[in-house]
Amino acid sequence: MRKKRRSTNKHLPRGLAILYEDSDIIVVDKPAGLLTVGTPSNKTRTAYYVLTDYVRKGCLKSRNRIFIVHRIDQWTSGVLVFAKSEEVKLRLQGQWKETKKKYLAIVHGRLDQKEGIITSYLAENKAYVVYSTSDSTKGKLAHTAYKVLKETRQFSLLEVGLLTGRKNQIRVHLADKGHPVVGDRKYGKPEDVHNRLALHSKSISFKHPTSGRQMTFEAKVPVYFRELLGNDPDGLY
Repeated sequence: MRKKRRSTNKHLPRGLAILYEDSDIIVVDKPAGLLTVGTPSNKTRTAYYVLTDYVRKGCLKSRNRIFIVHRIDQWTSGVLVFAKSEEVKLRLQGQWKETKKKYLAIVHGRLDQKEGIITSYLAENKAYVVYSTSDSTKGKLAHTAYKVLKETRQFSLLEVGLLTGRKNQIRVHLADKGHPVVGDRKYGKPEDVHNRLALHSKSISFKHPTSGRQMTFEAKVPVYFRELLGNDPDGLY
């Protein structure tokens, strides 16, 4: 593997932390609220914009740039991977089906089935709302694995494995089961008063695009999860 570079947080906003960096990839822990990439109304308060500035070290004339490998929702926190060249980006995306991605989610209520796989075809309407359908001609097949790690009177903590990577997949599938993610204003309960989404990209594991070495990165669980669930004597999260 190419030599790892020491990172400096000088050009990073508060809350965005670099987990790993070398001459091919940069892996970060994205805070909730920060977009992965820009929108028509917000092009600068994004992980992509900030990290582009970071690799350029504040020099506008620098040709250094980063490339988007995957995305996580604005209000989802956790591990996010960028490439430093288009070639590396394509290599990572080419092996994405073999890349293991684990999430933590806190949902409303207690699930009768403590472990399982949720499967449906996911489609998106004109209002950009993703929904499940049984019609294979309208949607893309999606599989979401889950396991209950902890329960309280109100909530359940789940470990979620993405077997496919569709937009809003976890949120839609858990809402389909009647246990929406806490704080989900799009697919959750209308009366939910929690101010942020309780969904966290916990870890990602893949082969390094140059060396082939298996690498795993984990992001620390947000304090918000502990506030919702209380103490964790078993070290589940």
